[in-house]
Amino acid sequence: MPRRLVKKLGRLIHERRHKWYLRILGDRLTDAHLWSLNRRSITTAFGVGVAISFIPLPVHLELVVLAALWWRLNLPVAIVAAYIVNPFTMVPIYFAAYRVGVALLRHHPRHFEFHLTWNWLEHGLGPAWKPFLLGCLVCSLVCGLGARWALELVWRAATLRRYHSRKERRSYKLAG
Repeated sequence: MPRRLVKKLGRLIHERRHKWYLRILGDRLTDAHLWSLNRRSITTAFGVGVAISFIPLPVHLELVVLAALWWRLNLPVAIVAAYIVNPFTMVPIYFAAYRVGVALLRHHPRHFEFHLTWNWLEHGLGPAWKPFLLGCLVCSLVCGLGARWALELVWRAATLRRYHSRKERRSYKLAG
């Protein structure tokens, strides 16, 4: 099922590559590597998408597309992985990143309330931004690499399982 869906998406992009909104990317968007389903492309795209999702700015989609185009990774997998941080998971993930930054800098965690005022931006956010950004950077690197290697291990285990089951079926047919 996913293989057919990705192939269909690749054909759809190839047919629409001359539209004004896709023309800025040129022929790079129709590169076969962006739509290939090999292990390296998918696992690396997943890791890059997870790493980019920890950036605390709303630029995930643009950055993940540029990274996938630059490194020739599977584009749909990278986009889906970048949406691990979404409006439902944003608060716990960024709070965990803040706590990691606080632990690394050996600060005491602060309790703060959000107020949309200039005074709060000047005085309330000041002490929290350094641990927060450091935590986002560390979590981005650790989770991105961890996600890439975890998917790599799952992929290899599934491949070995399919190989052994095929080998058992073949030996069963020969014996029976």
